[in-house]
Amino acid sequence: MKLKRRNKLGFIESCAASDLAFLLIIYFLVIAGFNISKGFIMNLPAKDSTRLILRDDLLRFEMDGGGQILYSDEIISIPRTRTVIQTAQRANPNIAVIITIDSQATWQNVVYFVELAQDLQIDSFSFSMKKESQ
Repeated sequence: MKLKRRNKLGFIESCAASDLAFLLIIYFLVIAGFNISKGFIMNLPAKDSTRLILRDDLLRFEMDGGGQILYSDEIISIPRTRTVIQTAQRANPNIAVIITIDSQATWQNVVYFVELAQDLQIDSFSFSMKKESQ
């Protein structure tokens, strides 16, 4: 006696494909909520703002090619930089921090300084690249 064989359904014809599609849609919707953009959140001044900063309110730093921070022509460490900025903030809450960066400085040292300014909640922060001498 010969038995009839059932035809196997392919993946496309079975319900497994629709189930898989449904699960993938749910998966992508769920992970879309976890997409976190990491970066620096700094408040930028409004386009029409005319904020005046006095010369006494400026706190200038330089970063050399080795990533060392110079303040008043003296090399200082990151913890010392934190102390200098905090002291200036206590004396004058409208302090503006400016750092001039050498083009040879590593990006990680620049990031450390920007994180420091963000951590200390500096309202006015500016950085620029040092102009190459000719």
